[in-house]
Amino acid sequence: MGAAASCARPAGTALNGGAVAKAPAALHRARKAVGEVLDPEGLTLVACSGGADSLALAAAAAWHHGRSSGPLAAARVGGVVVDHHLHPDSAVVSGRTVSQLKGLGLDPVRIYSADVDPESALGPEAAARTGRYQAFRDAMAELGASRILLAHTRDDQAEQVLLGLARGSGTRSLAGIPPARGPFRRPLLGLSRTDTEAICRHYGLDWWQDPANSDPRFLRSKVRTQVLPYLERELAASLRDSLVRTAEIAAADADHLENQAKQVFPTVLEDPDHTGALRLKLKGLRAEPPAIRRRVIALAVAAAGGANPSFERLVAVEKLVAGSRSAGPVELEGRVTVSRGTRGTPDYGKLVVVPPSG
Repeated sequence: MGAAASCARPAGTALNGGAVAKAPAALHRARKAVGEVLDPEGLTLVACSGGADSLALAAAAAWHHGRSSGPLAAARVGGVVVDHHLHPDSAVVSGRTVSQLKGLGLDPVRIYSADVDPESALGPEAAARTGRYQAFRDAMAELGASRILLAHTRDDQAEQVLLGLARGSGTRSLAGIPPARGPFRRPLLGLSRTDTEAICRHYGLDWWQDPANSDPRFLRSKVRTQVLPYLERELAASLRDSLVRTAEIAAADADHLENQAKQVFPTVLEDPDHTGALRLKLKGLRAEPPAIRRRVIALAVAAAGGANPSFERLVAVEKLVAGSRSAGPVELEGRVTVSRGTRGTPDYGKLVVVPPSG
């Protein structure tokens, strides 16, 4: 894109100052979706990279900022821009983004730095994401915000589901990007990138094209620019819609299964001992179908301070539950170990989940 204007033109104003066509339908949908997730009593921040998606989100949110009446009269909307310093012009992009956010009426607007360690074991994409989310939390604490809006769209959702399929992930992974998690809200999951670009054009916003979004060295970029377009040409033009529908179905299924597991967990759990070890009754675990049993085991691992176990590790624990020859231990992510109590010991008939030591 060319150089951005210092501030956005208000809706209803064209480049020459004359009237423009009425607002695109996507803008009304975006405003409605944003209005449903704003904090009605306080400050909500919009995370903005300067791209079309996040600028469109900011424009939709700004419409609610400072309204004199209605259920969102007390709502305030600000912006947070995270500079990873990954590009030579990142400071210029960040400054231009701040100007456009202020031009939309967002207040306060702040820039936060989140440098990415090129040697991080997480890899550049994950390391940048970790730093970005920490910057979001820092912004919330400093500015007194209760939540942050993120600009993921239907296209992001389709990419996420396809990545989950490629990894052979479970139901929760196929559910894709959640509309809400903790303080984060994603109101644009019902809109496409075409929609967000239309909103930006309506407001006269000049968005930044992040070169990383088309860099084939990054897996998500390759999915976006090569894999999905190829599959749409060769399989079905409506593939993105199908992937998004898959996410909606999987999310409902995952929610139900996880709720069922949460109900079962306390019925098979014994009180932890002084070491924090958890004991699950094998008889109760064996009575549950695999989909519930695995989730109960994962809940126990999380309660012991471990990370979410991989499918392969869960299968190994299930063999302990089934009474295979080995009684363990099986080591899981986060240095949690799981073993089966053997005959003649106090833990006979129990699955023992031991937290990491030290």
